[in-house]
Amino acid sequence: MLLRMLFLALLMPAVLAQTTPLPQRPVLMLQPQLAEIIAEDATLEILAEGFSWSEGPIAEPGSGDIVFSDVPENKVYRWNEHAGLTLFLQPSGYTGLHPENNRQQGANGLIFNADKQLVIAQHGDRRLALFTGMQEGVPQYQTLAMRYNDKLFSSPNDVVQHSSGAYYFTDPPYGLAGGDASPDKQQPVNGVYRLAPDGTVTLLVTQLTRPNGLAFSADGKWLYVANSDRAAAQWWRYPLQVDGSVAEGELFLDATAQAQQQRGLPDGLKVLPSGVLLATGPGGVWVISPDGAHLGTIQTGVASANVALSADNRWLYITATHYLLRIALKPQ
Repeated sequence: MLLRMLFLALLMPAVLAQTTPLPQRPVLMLQPQLAEIIAEDATLEILAEGFSWSEGPIAEPGSGDIVFSDVPENKVYRWNEHAGLTLFLQPSGYTGLHPENNRQQGANGLIFNADKQLVIAQHGDRRLALFTGMQEGVPQYQTLAMRYNDKLFSSPNDVVQHSSGAYYFTDPPYGLAGGDASPDKQQPVNGVYRLAPDGTVTLLVTQLTRPNGLAFSADGKWLYVANSDRAAAQWWRYPLQVDGSVAEGELFLDATAQAQQQRGLPDGLKVLPSGVLLATGPGGVWVISPDGAHLGTIQTGVASANVALSADNRWLYITATHYLLRIALKPQ
């Protein structure tokens, strides 16, 4: 009996961590401008749960379904307003390529491109890939980019598409066993890259320690990049040039102090037509003005990885550890 009681005592913190209720009043207002974006009494809705690490949500054009990753489980799910949760892709990001020192993790960031095709940042297969359909129940993928300077990427993490058709993506070492110290890490930096429509890959940013989520500003002049490093928990922005490259970046907002006290780091982000950023960070989702002011936080109680907007910008979807969440925004 004593051994059983000791076992339960050790188990209890883990159980509580999984069952801790979400904040009943999640909206933390720091600046009055936040009231124009989200109501102070808005509440979080749990749409699905039970994931190992939910990531990369995106609204599918037309259907409005939310497609998102469970990275450690090598799966992509689909959530529908009427049908609920269904498994969409398995495997999603590791199909057996490059098995050495590979954590065999699945898809991370997802987007639907200009042709409404699903583009995937595949951690395990170390590539940017296009989902081309199912063959006998098995997802099929086409490689868009796997190497720079004839060396493999580490583990592409997030991706966006520019109006020119070019893809911009980040490549931190999270998918490699050992990370930066992995003997199979071939790229000397954790970079931000551009994949041109003609297939040319260009390295754009080299100074960030953990480049992660990224997004374009509403006016198309800036590329925002989140740095998911507890010692440098920051958002940076880079001026976009006519040729698709970027000029020297500038620090947009620093959350390093908050990252020492709260769960979560700068990770995924989206931008409203007004230019306001909705960016996961310490404590939940930070709402950031176009000039870099922290207006408030949508507190999630657990680490939040990424966000997606509905087509009409009325709903914000949040992947937060083992949850898929939703919260209503005000009409923009």
